[in-house]
Amino acid sequence: MITLEKLKGHVPDAVIAQIPDTAAKFNITNTLRLAHFLAQCGHESGGFKAVSENLNYSADGLVKIFGKYFNATTAAGYARNPEKIANKVYSARMGNGDEASGEGFKFRGRGYIQLTGKSNYSIFDKTVEDDILSNPDLVATKYPLASAAFFFNNNNLWLICDKGATDATVTAVTKRVNGGTIGLSDRIKHFKEYYSLLV
Repeated sequence: MITLEKLKGHVPDAVIAQIPDTAAKFNITNTLRLAHFLAQCGHESGGFKAVSENLNYSADGLVKIFGKYFNATTAAGYARNPEKIANKVYSARMGNGDEASGEGFKFRGRGYIQLTGKSNYSIFDKTVEDDILSNPDLVATKYPLASAAFFFNNNNLWLICDKGATDATVTAVTKRVNGGTIGLSDRIKHFKEYYSLLV
């Protein structure tokens, strides 16, 4: 049994309230897994605050971050238009239709670890009672933690978490979540904080 009381004041109450159901459904079976999971969720969401992807980029930002899709000439027509940007960069991949379908924006990143793309929403939809495909905003409002745990479960991250409480393990988990090691020191700091509270 995981005791969550000690997380109070360190993790928002709204997040703590979501842990029991999320843990039961997505194999968060011990304190080690929970500490790894919360450290990643907290960092990815800016302290459990961001639940929807921010795509409000300037033209320069678009070229830097999405250079595959934009150049100095084309970026101007998309700058500061999150819906248009999402429909462009997420079109015809991850199960989304073409740019005109609007599915890039409809299925943009949501949750504490951004669930992105119609394919991922479709698989997650099978794990909850609500119709996520018709109401994708529920991922941000009702299931930000569950969708993140779904990501961990679906990508076998628990096997990495189970390797221990070392910085190397946090690094390995971070690489799977982030694709790199951005914010690693913050993730390690929070892992240690949560793990020491939970054990």
